[in-house]
Amino acid sequence: MAAKTGTTGSMQVDTDLVRELAAMLNDTGLSEIEVEDGERKIRVSRNMTAISAPMMAAPVTAAAAAPAPAAAAPSAPAISANAMKSPMVGTAYLTPEPDAAPFVSVGQQVKAGDTVMIIEAMKVMNPIVAATSGTVTEILVESGQPVEFDQPLLVIA
Repeated sequence: MAAKTGTTGSMQVDTDLVRELAAMLNDTGLSEIEVEDGERKIRVSRNMTAISAPMMAAPVTAAAAAPAPAAAAPSAPAISANAMKSPMVGTAYLTPEPDAAPFVSVGQQVKAGDTVMIIEAMKVMNPIVAATSGTVTEILVESGQPVEFDQPLLVIA
């Protein structure tokens, strides 16, 4: 299975192993994997620029929107005071399945412990439950939107 490269004394590279390791990178979302077998060491890595690009785009969007909500600044403390915040980094989903009805909607009464959305993190769906009972007054994220740790998700008053 090992494919020889070069002439006598050259390192033998198992191309099937390299392809398998590359597939593992894609399946797991890792940026680098390294294996060692005796004196042979194989490291496979990939460039993760696609992940860093959205992080750079988010601050630009926030900076562009910052001047407009100057009049809304007084309501910002009210939102942060009652807002449920994300316990993790991930992707927020407002529905249990793509074609299903949302867990909650604005104006809906919820009880403490009710599931209000799901955050997917590392391919695990994590239910986000209401910490308090009340009425959903505002949903601050869209389904499929990436969220950061401690980002306000929705307001229950």
